[in-house]
Amino acid sequence: MAGGAAKYRHLSRKSSHRQALLRNLVTSLFKHESITTTWPKAKEAQRLAEKLITLGKKNTEASRRQALSTFYTPHDLLPKLFGPLRERYAERPGGYTRVLRVEPKKDDQAPSAILELVDGPKDMRFAMTARTVARQRAQGLDTLNELTRLNVQKVTRFRKDGIDDLEQEIKKLELDGRKEEKVKKAQEKEGSKQ
Repeated sequence: MAGGAAKYRHLSRKSSHRQALLRNLVTSLFKHESITTTWPKAKEAQRLAEKLITLGKKNTEASRRQALSTFYTPHDLLPKLFGPLRERYAERPGGYTRVLRVEPKKDDQAPSAILELVDGPKDMRFAMTARTVARQRAQGLDTLNELTRLNVQKVTRFRKDGIDDLEQEIKKLELDGRKEEKVKKAQEKEGSKQ
């Protein structure tokens, strides 16, 4: 049968170039915990990142050597992979990364995405859920809608002290909202005086 099902995205590159690209993306992901790229590249880099985190959870000499051969700056990233990231994902059975589609940023309108490590300091879903809950509380709503409740469960499920972290983020957003209101009122008063 001609063609057949592709086992991976070729990304319009020869094999060595494709592997170099993916290694570079994964090195940047583990360094910054969040990267923006095109959607197909993000999905392929996600596969490699998930495998590397699984190697980090195994924590054997063979897994260290394999991770060493993948990263471009291994001496900076191996302690992070086999230290904090291994502890962060110890209880999580999988799904260590998330791909979020965003508006195309390039001139060619290529589909863009954000690839991020979940439960980290730059977790986009965590921040968006906290902002939604803070907004609903500011509007005086006592109960959360079904989608927001589901997102709260997702972002706190495997995160250590997840509910406490979410409440702290909500309180911080509520304080920021109050400060913005005070600034707006002060600007309105100055505008009415002139």
